[in-house]
Amino acid sequence: MQRTRSHPSLSLAIVAALAASLPTPASAQDDAAPAPPSARETDTLVAEYLTLDGRTEEGRSRQAAIEERLELLPPLNASRERTWRRKIAKLWDKGPKLEKKAGPYHLWEEGERGLYILGGETKKPKGLFIGMHGGGVDSGDARSAHGAFDAAADDAKWLGIFPQVLEKTERGWTDSGTEEFILELIERALRTWKIDRDQVYFGGHSMGGYGSWTLGGHHADLVAGLIPSAGAPTPVMTGGGRILDIDAGVVPNLRNTSIVVYQSIDDPRVSPDANQFAVKRLAEAQKRWGGFDYEYWEVDGRGHGPPPGGYEALVDKIRDKRRDARPERIVWQQALAWKRQFYWLWCENPVRGTLVVADLDREENTVRIEVQGPGKGYALLLDDELVDLSREVVVLLGGKEVYRGRPVPTLAALLASGAHGDLARTYPIRVELAQ
Repeated sequence: MQRTRSHPSLSLAIVAALAASLPTPASAQDDAAPAPPSARETDTLVAEYLTLDGRTEEGRSRQAAIEERLELLPPLNASRERTWRRKIAKLWDKGPKLEKKAGPYHLWEEGERGLYILGGETKKPKGLFIGMHGGGVDSGDARSAHGAFDAAADDAKWLGIFPQVLEKTERGWTDSGTEEFILELIERALRTWKIDRDQVYFGGHSMGGYGSWTLGGHHADLVAGLIPSAGAPTPVMTGGGRILDIDAGVVPNLRNTSIVVYQSIDDPRVSPDANQFAVKRLAEAQKRWGGFDYEYWEVDGRGHGPPPGGYEALVDKIRDKRRDARPERIVWQQALAWKRQFYWLWCENPVRGTLVVADLDREENTVRIEVQGPGKGYALLLDDELVDLSREVVVLLGGKEVYRGRPVPTLAALLASGAHGDLARTYPIRVELAQ
């Protein structure tokens, strides 16, 4: 280097070129952009990502760090995208599975926690039914739901999983991690059997009706149909006992999911008021946003018992329903801080009660989004089925253009949306929306 600097005949361009070929001082390296991960590191990061629980703060923090690291890679071409889709699916399939024989089990054998009963069609099921039991404080068990729905699930050629709430409380299906327990059972079942993901159903009686309403609303993008029986979503009441509304995250989210609600008006344990009000809200939502395939089956004289024709009659009403995994209109009322993806929408920081309406206009290659509430960190998940990637994609947020361009596929987007093995909700493009 000293000889170069002392040679008078070298041009400044040559000096610069020689200098650029030398190692960068540590202080300059600190300011330089980090290098993208190697192929080996990329494989390791992807495998690690799929072992993390993004529902926990710690798990999601690590996932976000991995996504940031993978964003340094160049965009995926068609061949690399296909390769990574296969790799991610294969890694996901290696995750934990369920036993394949009918009977009672515990998801966590240590401590005998997470009781569930397998039933229905256990050899070659076409669909999956999650049957939720009734009960309340210190009452209720999986055997009641198994006894009520097992024959109907078997007749429909569905695998039946009948879980027991982790803690027997008034809202057992959404307390103490039970909701996450249900999602884990679903994922493990889908790894264990070749079940059509567009044929997943929730149902239950009494508190199980509450559970199928509520979990069905929270995760409407996962299910084809719901059959709550003699149980309603939680109403929001005045001090005088008048119903004002239905708890957040249920009714609006059911725009693209079928639901049949059964209620006897002489039910001495579950008053029809809450179900009648919830169905009224469904009718109002249908008028406002379109969609909402619902039926209210109200009878008299059945008390707190099953409907006429038994639970088989309820199952018959939804057995041919299929999930619409890619609707052109999404209505999402956020309820869970860890539910970040809903169909083809993403929100990094959901806020309970925030309402998002998104419309896909394929002809105009435009997405229009309206947000009512403080949620932030929104993004669109896209592929060439939703939009024409050879043209500019335009995104309007609250009527204001926030994106116009030709987005590119990335491994980070593919991994984040494909982490649950659901190909219909896996997207190679994530368009972050400035707010």
